[in-house]
Amino acid sequence: MGKIIIKTPEQIEGIRQSAKLAAKALDFAEQYVKEGVNTEYIDDKVEEFIRSHGAIPATKGYNGYPKSSCISLNNVICHGIPSKQTVLKQGDILNIDVTTILNGYYGDTSRMFTVGEVSKEAEDLIDITGHCLDLGIEQVKPGNRFGNIGFVIQRYAKAQGYSVVYEFCGHGVGVDFHEEPQVDHASRRNTGPEMKPGMIFTIEPMINQGKPKAVIDKNDGWTARTIDNKLSAQFEHTVLVTATGCEVLTDIHNDYPIT
Repeated sequence: MGKIIIKTPEQIEGIRQSAKLAAKALDFAEQYVKEGVNTEYIDDKVEEFIRSHGAIPATKGYNGYPKSSCISLNNVICHGIPSKQTVLKQGDILNIDVTTILNGYYGDTSRMFTVGEVSKEAEDLIDITGHCLDLGIEQVKPGNRFGNIGFVIQRYAKAQGYSVVYEFCGHGVGVDFHEEPQVDHASRRNTGPEMKPGMIFTIEPMINQGKPKAVIDKNDGWTARTIDNKLSAQFEHTVLVTATGCEVLTDIHNDYPIT
């Protein structure tokens, strides 16, 4: 495993600004999440917003990925490619995932959106997934082990009758898109590297209604779907380890106190 970068105060401030912009881009996208809108249109609007704020979308061109965001509907776990053909309909649930590069620094976040009235089971899945993220964030403090993030997420999701996707994970972020460490959402207690002040990484649990396994679309090489076509949900924040706890850098709604 490579070295985990301890960010300098200057880097932290740069990443904080990028993280806030990524979160604002999700707030901006929300107005377009309605029946009859295609996901390419939402992606175009997200790109316009990011560029109008002096930043660039990190996903565009990344390893050949063609769009400025990932928009994953219903049974898509992650990396859904926005398209004109994907039109939102009543009852859909979707994750929009945005990563910005502002002045060379990366901010990465995603959240769930709903189209009109959604089923009780979809609502429950979204609530459980949000709580999984909250539990993971509670583990972020100096001296704790990264494995404890995945341990609490998996324990809770399983107790509620859901499964945790293990083929995708969180990651270090900030001066690059993907850095060390790998942040697993299903892991053993007290394993993995120790958290230290200045580390920045994403926690982004993907929770499935059915089996945890993903199938990658052979045609586009990106879209990851549930193997049993059941629903999947995901939330993601970029988190900084502070001297005494953590700061959720992509939290612009004051959902998490700085500890």
